[in-house]
Amino acid sequence: MSTRAATYEAEVLSRTPLSEHLVRLVLGGPGLADFASTGVPDEWVGLVVPGQFQSRYYTVRSWEPGALVLDVVVHDVGLVTEWAKGDCVGDVVTVSAPRGSFAMPADAAWLMLVGDLTALPAMARIAETTAVPTRAWAEVPDDVAALAGYLPGHLEVDWLEQPGDGVSRLADVVTDLVWPEGEGYFWMAGESAQMRAIRKHLMRERGLPGTAYDVMGYWRETTGRQPRAVDPGPVYRAGKRAGKSDEEIWADYDEARG
Repeated sequence: MSTRAATYEAEVLSRTPLSEHLVRLVLGGPGLADFASTGVPDEWVGLVVPGQFQSRYYTVRSWEPGALVLDVVVHDVGLVTEWAKGDCVGDVVTVSAPRGSFAMPADAAWLMLVGDLTALPAMARIAETTAVPTRAWAEVPDDVAALAGYLPGHLEVDWLEQPGDGVSRLADVVTDLVWPEGEGYFWMAGESAQMRAIRKHLMRERGLPGTAYDVMGYWRETTGRQPRAVDPGPVYRAGKRAGKSDEEIWADYDEARG
């Protein structure tokens, strides 16, 4: 039996710059008639653009019948970014069925969100759909004034300036955080090396169980600012079936990304 994820053809209905490095694409058309959201707030889809055959993965910022919204980070090079910087309205793309990993325990008393610009769409959607006290730390290269309205107004946000060398410093930020009292949930996404360091910190220094956090590598510093090119869902499930620890599973994921 085939386990290949369903795919859908969609037309780019609109393209709207949100900041210097963030562009909103609204996808629609009859090819999305059978598309269904998972309801998981950090869900992502694989996106294949004209002239390419390899997927890049993007958070579903929002979905309603006829309108799939993806907020795409654009930079100098990349399979999708060069296409998204141009006039792509009217182009036909392929998207995969969505998958998500956010799994905050029902009894969590608080939520902490940390990420760079690639994580901002998921952070926004998570904050919109959760009711517990939430605080966010966002590392961005853009003028904060351009992004200040991107995250929900009720959310307490520490905006962090990305270093001029383009290298994320989120691992240092997280190790210095003051954590709330009680049991909660920690969600973070960004550059893969930073995420590996944070997973080790959460497991070894803080001693958190895997159910208390979700830390995702969205791109690799060595190849530029690329969204994740390997769907983490199958890697995680295969690792769990094999009885691997979370640290071993994420090591497999990082290796799979090359």
